[in-house]
Amino acid sequence: MQPSEDPMIRLEGVGKTYPDGTVAVQHLDLDVPRGSLVCLVGPSGCGKSTTLKMVNRLIEPTSGAISLDGRDVTRVDPVELRRHIGYVIQQVGLFPHQTVRTNVATVPSLLGWEKRRANERADELMSLVGLEPSVYAERYPHQLSGGERQRVGVARALAADPPVLLMDEPFGAVDPINRKNLQDEFLRLQRDLHKTVMLVTHDIDEAVKMGDHVAVFAPGGRLAQYDVPAEVLGRPADDFVAEFVGASRGLRRLSVTPILRGDLETSTDLTASGALETVPVTASLEDALALMMRQDEPAVAVVDHGQTIGVLTPSGIHAALRRSVAHGGVDGEADAASSGAGSHA
Repeated sequence: MQPSEDPMIRLEGVGKTYPDGTVAVQHLDLDVPRGSLVCLVGPSGCGKSTTLKMVNRLIEPTSGAISLDGRDVTRVDPVELRRHIGYVIQQVGLFPHQTVRTNVATVPSLLGWEKRRANERADELMSLVGLEPSVYAERYPHQLSGGERQRVGVARALAADPPVLLMDEPFGAVDPINRKNLQDEFLRLQRDLHKTVMLVTHDIDEAVKMGDHVAVFAPGGRLAQYDVPAEVLGRPADDFVAEFVGASRGLRRLSVTPILRGDLETSTDLTASGALETVPVTASLEDALALMMRQDEPAVAVVDHGQTIGVLTPSGIHAALRRSVAHGGVDGEADAASSGAGSHA
């Protein structure tokens, strides 16, 4: 992947070596485009979290340069820097003796906001993450489920409207159903808020689902590949990436492969019947297939601005997936963009 012309976050030759000689990160070059969500993924101990913590200087790099919106982070007071970066971790880290509203209002209060304004912002953010203030504002962390605590953590990170969010395994401590719901909710928020996000995960499925771009880290803190999800899945850069992504990467491509008009059938009785469930042309193949399976239907109708433009069948999905795997997803995604289609990734 080529460097971004206007990155919000840029790491140039960044390394971290500990006093005992352990190399956590080695000569890392990484651009995070403004308004994008970049997932750092890899096995345990490969430098993902260390990289994240170097951006907000919870860990100091031993070499290289890190800039945030064009400013060298090492020339900014670290406490002041962190007040302008949202930070979400797996353990959440809520203050146990403070209410949800007070927890969410923490950073605005530190920044000197008037109490009423800070509380109004807290209530606004609670609503945004799906926690009704009249129900949750006066509760304490121990009265919340794991998923609810994680939502509070996201709201707190967003409270001062920071341009950058750093998220370290943010959904890893919750059960699979809540994890999926939290992922979906955060993607909805990101579509509205357009933050610049770096998200650490060990789960390639989460990285493919969440990331506009995916950075695959190998042991020893080496960046093995950095690209859009379709390229990582379709064209692994080396044997390590291929093994880490796994043999099922062809199936994972369903979530990042858009629906193209050429995959649709137009001359079919199903189109005229009007009885089919519908998906928007901006959906992914995974969305369409999941709907077919849930409804036990042989096809779904694809709509663009309220008009049915064709029908997608399992044969169309199969053909699209084979093409996507063969071409790495690049050509298909370009065609989708020109026709108004596309997926999150």
